[in-house]
Amino acid sequence: MPDKDSLSLAKNPLSLKDRMKIPRTHMAEADPVERSRSFQEVNLGFSILDTAAEAARCIECAKPGCVRECPVGVKIREVVELIYAGDILAAAAKIREDNALPAVTGRVCPQEHQCEGGCVLGKKGEALAIGNLERFVADYERTSGQLGLPTIAPSTGKSVAIVGSGPAGLSAAGDLVQKGHRVRVFEALHEIGGVLLYGIPEFRLPKVIVKGEVENLRKMGVEFETNVVVGKSVTIDELMHDEHYDAVFVATGAGLPVFLNIPGEHLNGVYSANEFLTRVNLMRAYQFPENDQPVYDCRDKNVIVVGGGNTAMDAVRTARRLGARTATLVYRRSAAEMPARAEEVKHAREEGIEFRLLTNPVEFLGDEKGRLTQARVVQMELSEPDASGRRRPVEIQGSANLLPVDVAIIGVGTTANPLIQSTTPDLATNKWNYIVADEKTTRTSKRGVFAGGDIVTGGARVILAMGAGRKAAASIHDYLSGDGSW
Repeated sequence: MPDKDSLSLAKNPLSLKDRMKIPRTHMAEADPVERSRSFQEVNLGFSILDTAAEAARCIECAKPGCVRECPVGVKIREVVELIYAGDILAAAAKIREDNALPAVTGRVCPQEHQCEGGCVLGKKGEALAIGNLERFVADYERTSGQLGLPTIAPSTGKSVAIVGSGPAGLSAAGDLVQKGHRVRVFEALHEIGGVLLYGIPEFRLPKVIVKGEVENLRKMGVEFETNVVVGKSVTIDELMHDEHYDAVFVATGAGLPVFLNIPGEHLNGVYSANEFLTRVNLMRAYQFPENDQPVYDCRDKNVIVVGGGNTAMDAVRTARRLGARTATLVYRRSAAEMPARAEEVKHAREEGIEFRLLTNPVEFLGDEKGRLTQARVVQMELSEPDASGRRRPVEIQGSANLLPVDVAIIGVGTTANPLIQSTTPDLATNKWNYIVADEKTTRTSKRGVFAGGDIVTGGARVILAMGAGRKAAASIHDYLSGDGSW
């Protein structure tokens, strides 16, 4: 493990002019052919020299736009200054004041739309690689065996139940435990991490990274309990009245899959992306043949994934790694409208994923045994922009044709899981069954109950859910520290 001075540029400081001449350091990636056959991580991380060179590019803005655009408010300028000075563990502790999951966000946060989007360097060149620096700090901390933990306040005697161990729940837990509250996170599945663990593939976010961040929260004092389905095993009222929690934060996400509602979706071989990725991740299909194959066998099969977001991209790249003969993304709009990160699209193309854009399935066809064999698809064209500027896909009449398909994975979105709402009648919901919560305070209609993340807003980015978790934690702390008025 390198010593502090091996990263330090403080002994030889560079002028502002010299810093602005340094080109952005780009992260090394695994070979596309090799990685498309395995679940090894695609992005390989920064080296020590990469980190030193990139940190030197920061021009120390007086009003850093990167901080303004970060949903969890990481003090990025201060963090980069500590990296530049070579004090990596101090940088880790500084990040954890605001971000409970730096090794996660350093990998999956769309920094180009958040912190890096606010970097002034990006106006004339390439933004500072903030996400890559964050990842280095978190990985350095983990491999060094030393944890840069923030200060924990003395116990307040108050307790908070957090329902759901995804990014919103874990982020809130990290903030609340720092304030001195007892925090217990309840998870329905058998492992902690929520969508970070079951929804994001190993090649983008290794399980060991998520588990490491969970363990760090445990060291900070957060308690965890698995196999508890709040709404079934225990209700919100029971948590508050029988188990005497002073506040509850609902962060269950939006995990109910949306389907296409077309003929043939009942056939064997048709999955939701949620089920497919959960089976691969939690049941470890990525370790086949060491583990049983818990998904419809993709080996030497024709697989299509319907959708254009990151979840659809994760599913089609996963199918490729499970041995699909062809792995094709079917999306009804053009590449310009595709919501997936540009990096994920780039990686998918490198790995041999086929793209059928402006294409939409209208029917699945099967054999006499009920197994999927074909998909009837139609070609689409985009209408003129509507009042919002959105171009609607319109079917081209007479364009239908058949694709040979053995496995179809539907990745067109999710909606609210109804369990908690159905057993908490005084918890207000909207017409889509999402929990209604105040945008600023995350307070719900039920006294002492807060809600945030996808269960309120619908499916969104990990970092936005974490931002909601931080907002909830601040509001819960105010509630517990005040007179308890609602």
